[in-house]
Amino acid sequence: MKPGILGKSEKFSIIVTEDMVPSFDGEIVHHVMSTVTMIYYMEKVGRYVILPYFEEHEEGAGFEINVKHVGPAVIGQTVTFQATCTEVRGKRVICEVTAHTSENQVGVGIFTQAVFVKQEMAERLSSLQKKVAEGESA
Repeated sequence: MKPGILGKSEKFSIIVTEDMVPSFDGEIVHHVMSTVTMIYYMEKVGRYVILPYFEEHEEGAGFEINVKHVGPAVIGQTVTFQATCTEVRGKRVICEVTAHTSENQVGVGIFTQAVFVKQEMAERLSSLQKKVAEGESA
């Protein structure tokens, strides 16, 4: 990774829409942003922090997320997501992630990303795909 990521932040805002609400088996639970949606955007903003620091041969993937969904965001409300790199530990980049509206905190936590060599990951995934294909034809 290129140096200088520690302390870097990214943020963006989204508007909660009907397709972001929690729904199980076609039944809407609440008309608020789901935890799944919140986690998606927390991971996305964390990725935005790390992208400028990859070397040509590197890529990243979510490794661990530990978050709390502490407040609601209703349909039509703007939610701002922010990630700040707080630690780099070997091939792990750790970001503090938050989500909030103008009214309340929505989520807080930590998102860890793993940095890897693209070619090595491609070979690993290809090998796994081959094993799955062989298993299905057996």
